[in-house]
Amino acid sequence: MAAKKKKTKSKKKAGIVARGKRKESLARASICEGKGVVRINSHNLNAISNRYIKVLISEPLSIASELSPKVDISVNVRGGGAMGQAQAVRLAVARALVAFSNDPSLKERMLERDKFLVAEDSRRIEPKKYMGPKARARKQKSYR
Repeated sequence: MAAKKKKTKSKKKAGIVARGKRKESLARASICEGKGVVRINSHNLNAISNRYIKVLISEPLSIASELSPKVDISVNVRGGGAMGQAQAVRLAVARALVAFSNDPSLKERMLERDKFLVAEDSRRIEPKKYMGPKARARKQKSYR
């Protein structure tokens, strides 16, 4: 006889989910009450070796300094390059903190610091045109 498996409850807490996009990168941040832990793709924020990226991501946490030690933030990010992912995570974390706090003054402080902490950058890659190798580049003439 096979032993019955015990059903275990997942330890995932309910919270708020916010989205951030930058170029080809997409980040989803879920926030809930906790001890101030920030995880990006299951890695701790302190494990990031590039200091510039770490400061960029932790900027919304420093603006919401009274709220950030009381919440756990988990971010999943995919697509794009390192800087695009960092900026997408920054946007997702900022939006999650604003939604979690329900405080309009926090949103105003973030907008004063940088508009792109709360608002998404609408610029995208221009599509390639016919008869050319890229969106704007054309064949060059070699006889003039």
